This record gives sequence, C-alpha cells and structure tokens, in this order.
Amino acid sequence: MPSVEDIIVDPPGVGELFDPSTLFPDGRPVELEIGSGKGGFLLRRAQEAPDRGFVGIEWANKFYKYTADRMARWGINNVRMMRADAKHLFIHQMAEDCLAALHTYHPDPWPKKRHHKRRLIDAQFVQKVVTILKPGARWAIQTDHTEYFEWIRERTCPAPELIEIPYDDPEFGIVDEEAGTNFEIKYLKEGRSIHRIAFRRQ
Repeated sequence: MPSVEDIIVDPPGVGELFDPSTLFPDGRPVELEIGSGKGGFLLRRAQEAPDRGFVGIEWANKFYKYTADRMARWGINNVRMMRADAKHLFIHQMAEDCLAALHTYHPDPWPKKRHHKRRLIDAQFVQKVVTILKPGARWAIQTDHTEYFEWIRERTCPAPELIEIPYDDPEFGIVDEEAGTNFEIKYLKEGRSIHRIAFRRQ
C-alpha cells in the first residue's frame, strides 16, 4: 500500500527540468492532469490503466492533500501528486516529448477581461504544450465557460502541430463525451452546457 508520502512529489527547483517519466520505474507512458481537484478522474484512470503513470498538478492545497490521501486510501500506486503553478511549470520547467496525454478539465476561466492574462491556456502555453507532448500524444480540454472555450479554440486550432480529433476516446478515459471529473458531474447536474475539444500532436 502506498503512503501519502509516496504519492506526493516536490516541484522542481529553480532551473531544474521536470520529466514525469522519472517518477515511475519502468519508462511507462505518462498522462498528466492539470487541476486535479478531488481526484475523481485520476482515480478512475489509474484503476483503468495500471500500466500507465499519472501525475496530477493542483495548486489548491486543500484539494492537493485530499487527492493524495484518496490515492493512498485506495492503494493506487501509479499516481503522483504535485502542488505547483501549472502554467509556470509548463512554460519554464517541463521536459520535451514527455507526455502521452494531457488532460485539462475546467481550468479557471477568469471571466473578467482584466484577469484574462491569468488564464492557463494562452498562445505561449499552447506553444509549450506542443513541445511537451510526445508525437501522437493526446490533449483533451473541457470547460463550461462559452467565452473561454472560444478563446481556447482561437489559440489551439491554428497550431499546425495540433490536429483536432474526436473527443471520445475510451483509451484515454473519455466515454460518451464524459471525463467524469467532479466539476463535470456537478455542472451537468446543474444543467450547464459543457464544451469539449481534443487534439493529437502530429
């Protein structure tokens, strides 16, 4: 049984690169979720795909600790949790060609115009994601915020390295267009529209 200490990993130090594959002993494919929340998606994916490694990045200290504890209680050995600013980590410290999949579900939309600069997905972030994904890797994005979804499309679809693909993909945990995250379940119960898009790196 893993302990919470086994699941939690420290963010890289100043000037260090982060390669998620080094967190697992056998060079297995690694998927990463930005904004893991309470860990519902990570828990299900880790159970479905025990031959893959999963990394959750969460800034909220409460949720980061909760998810790490949840994985330990369920005896999940193939998940690691890191408390980090995902945007800074991706732009400045992620190794190239290191992810088999990136999951980005319900990032904070920062709806006020003066806060748009805080949004996770912008042109610089997209450029970095392209280098971080392995060739053929998948990137799935989901949001309930219509304006942010259009913002995301405007910054992802023109990237020549990203090919839009069907959102449904059971191999990566998406069945009937549902990822099963805590936010998604909540918002669907509230009757909100969910906007979804997926890409594969050429």
